[in-house]
Amino acid sequence: MIRRRPTVLFVLLSFGLAAPAAAHHSGAMFDPTKSLVLKGTVREFQWTSPHCFVQLMETTPTGLSEWSVEMGAPIQLTRLGWKKTTLKPGDKATITVHPLRDGGRGGVFVSGLGPDGQRLGGSR
Repeated sequence: MIRRRPTVLFVLLSFGLAAPAAAHHSGAMFDPTKSLVLKGTVREFQWTSPHCFVQLMETTPTGLSEWSVEMGAPIQLTRLGWKKTTLKPGDKATITVHPLRDGGRGGVFVSGLGPDGQRLGGSR
């Protein structure tokens, strides 16, 4: 029994340390009751873990506004038909987001149309 204590202790500690690693941030920063349609030019499509992002430049009456649109992980987007080349800098896109609650220029991706007018991979 004494020899098994270090093993049992190791297993218990491993589970205790693994739980925080599996945690994920909440989507509470986004307002799911509101949708904004952004029309602009892709500055950058970041195909990165844990989340992909689209940096979209929107022309407004007061000038250019940059929006940061959060998406799922590359593996999730791949399953929905996205590729890291789906959007390229300079592409025109129309993207619908649930905006940030604090009014910042950001949101979470809901759907979109690419430069060819076709739905972006996995759009609803």
